[in-house]
Amino acid sequence: MPRRQSDRSEETAPQAPAEAAERPEREATTLSLSEIAYQRILEMLFERRLPAGAFVSQNDLVAIVGVPVAPLRDALRVLQTEGLLTIHPRSGIRFLKPDFEFARHTYQFRSVLERPAVRLFAELAPLERMRAIRARHEAAIALLEATGFTPEVAAEAVALDALLHFEIIGALGNPLIESTYRRVHNYLQLIRLDRTLSAPIVLRTLREHLDLLDACLSRDADRAEASLQAHFTQALQRTMGIF
Repeated sequence: MPRRQSDRSEETAPQAPAEAAERPEREATTLSLSEIAYQRILEMLFERRLPAGAFVSQNDLVAIVGVPVAPLRDALRVLQTEGLLTIHPRSGIRFLKPDFEFARHTYQFRSVLERPAVRLFAELAPLERMRAIRARHEAAIALLEATGFTPEVAAEAVALDALLHFEIIGALGNPLIESTYRRVHNYLQLIRLDRTLSAPIVLRTLREHLDLLDACLSRDADRAEASLQAHFTQALQRTMGIF
């Protein structure tokens, strides 16, 4: 999260030994309290501990997130800039409740970012790296077919989706775009909270990824871009079933 200036936002987080053992490594004392607040709020949203669309007072958030009010405000201002909540002065904070229009806009923005990236990925990405990602997809499909739809398969499908698309964006070598894409990924996670994964959905998604990877392995940028756009079209249609 971009650092923001405040009286207290650059303090480090005081943690009791028992609490520190439970916090992720990324919440090391090198992070500011505002950064920790930002991360914890996102985690709570993605884990449904803060329901999408919830209206929460600032005092309640201080207690829930576990940071003082000044760095919490810094984090809330950043999250508002990113479109994940709205701050109502002297009232409270309204968290985003994704709808179909939000999903459509997110996929449109995702397409704008990834279409030029996938062309570079197809032309320049190391073939060994592409083959490794493809092999992991094939292993996930084999596991799905052998064991059926399990939590392990679901977790691997989610991980592979993030892996492939961040690899594509990384081909641009532009940290500003990568930072923006992380925001898009946050939007996607919120949109998918109400999605029910199933074996057919996971299988279709993984096979769409394989078509895309095959185009990239052939160094065919036109085909890669067309495969990516087809994948996004299908993904948006699957998302429409949520709303």
